[in-house]
Amino acid sequence: MKSNAEEEQRMAAYFIVDQLEVTDPETMKVYAAGVADSLRAHNGRMLVRGGAFEVKEGDWTPKRVIVLEFDDMDALKGWYDGKAYEELKKLRLASSRSNAIMVEGV
Repeated sequence: MKSNAEEEQRMAAYFIVDQLEVTDPETMKVYAAGVADSLRAHNGRMLVRGGAFEVKEGDWTPKRVIVLEFDDMDALKGWYDGKAYEELKKLRLASSRSNAIMVEGV
């Protein structure tokens, strides 16, 4: 069991995707159909998937923004580097151009 100090130090982690272009919509559909189950296995949650956005600063021109939340960075890395997501990740990378980051936050 974790102490209160350990619980307080644990920060949520986020996977943020700046999707620039879907190059293969059919393969992306296969990815989209499987990603929710892979997230659940690591207690991940989809916070943002598409939707309207407005760029306020800089030259950022995403076509779509995706934000996933995990309990902590270990859970996020476990999902991203894990076997359950391995094949799905290949599909996403083969069917789109994007930027992605992992970041800790509150």
